[in-house]
Amino acid sequence: MVNHLLVNIVNSVLGVGKPTARGNQAYHCPFCHHTKPKLEINFDDAVKGNPWHCWVCGKKGTNLVVLFKQAKATDEAIAEIKKHVTYSDYQKNERRVEAIDLPKEFKPFTSITKSDMTGRQALAYLKQRGVTKADILRYNIGYCDGGVYDKMIIIPSYSHEGTLNYFVARNFDPHSYIKYKNPPMSKDMVPFELFINWSSPLVLCEGMFDALAIKRNAIPLLGKHIQKELMKKIVTSQVEKIYIALDKDAQQDAVKFCEYLMNEGKEVYLVDLEEKDPSEMGFEAVTNLIQTTMPLTEYDLMAKKLQFV
Repeated sequence: MVNHLLVNIVNSVLGVGKPTARGNQAYHCPFCHHTKPKLEINFDDAVKGNPWHCWVCGKKGTNLVVLFKQAKATDEAIAEIKKHVTYSDYQKNERRVEAIDLPKEFKPFTSITKSDMTGRQALAYLKQRGVTKADILRYNIGYCDGGVYDKMIIIPSYSHEGTLNYFVARNFDPHSYIKYKNPPMSKDMVPFELFINWSSPLVLCEGMFDALAIKRNAIPLLGKHIQKELMKKIVTSQVEKIYIALDKDAQQDAVKFCEYLMNEGKEVYLVDLEEKDPSEMGFEAVTNLIQTTMPLTEYDLMAKKLQFV
C-alpha cells in the first residue's frame, strides 16, 4: 500500500511527483538536475526503506533524508521526514543485550609491581604493538594472570553510556597457539562507542589494535563485516566523511560498503593499506596515509568493482 503521507511530504520539497508504470513516483533529481523527472521513488509500505534511483545520473539509495539534504530542504522538512522513514534492511527492532563482565582475574596495569613478571611481559607486548601508556589508561586495558584468559591482554569496549559491552582477549605468550579468546558478541554492539563522535569523520578498521593505532574516531569491526546496528548508526548519524581501512583480503567487502554508504549520501574514502594493517604501520604512517587519501568518485567505485569481476 502506498504511504500517501510520505508522498505528500516529499511533494512539498521535490515538487509534485509523476506516477510511473511501476507504481512509483518520479521527480526531478536534486543531484543531476535533469530537465525531466527521472528520479523514481518507491513509497510502498511493503518494501523496506524507500528505494530511490535516478535513471540519468545513477544515484540511488533508501534514505529519503539524503534527498532532502541534497535538495536543500528546510530543517523543519528534514525533521518531519525523519519521523516517518526507515533505513532499508539495516533497521530492526531493539533487542535486549546480555550483560557482560570483565574476567574476575582482570588486572589493570596500574597495579603492576616489580615482581609481577606476567604484568611486565604483558606491558612489553603492548609496547611492541605500539600501544602507549596513554592508550592503556584511556581504554582501561589490562591483563589476566590465571583463569580462562591466562596470559592475555584484555581490551574492554564501552557503550556510549559507559557500560561494558564487549572485550577482546589477546594472548601475549609467544608460545601459545591460541591468539584470541573472546566472549560472545551481541550484534547490537558498537566497539569503542564511548569514544566515538558521531558528527566527525569516522574510520572503520578491522581489529582493536588497528583502532588503537589510528587513535582518532576509529571503530574496529572485529572482522570484515559491518554489523547491521552499526551501519544503521552510521547512515543516520551526522558523520559526513567515512574512511574504510580494511586489510587487502577484505577489499571486495570494503568496496561493497563504499557503494552502500555513497548511495546513502556519505563522502567515502577507501584507504589503500597495501601489505600492512594500521597496527603494523603505526600512528604516524597510518595518519599520513588517511590524510592523503582522496574521496572515492563514482568512476573510482566502478573501477574498483571491475577488479572483482
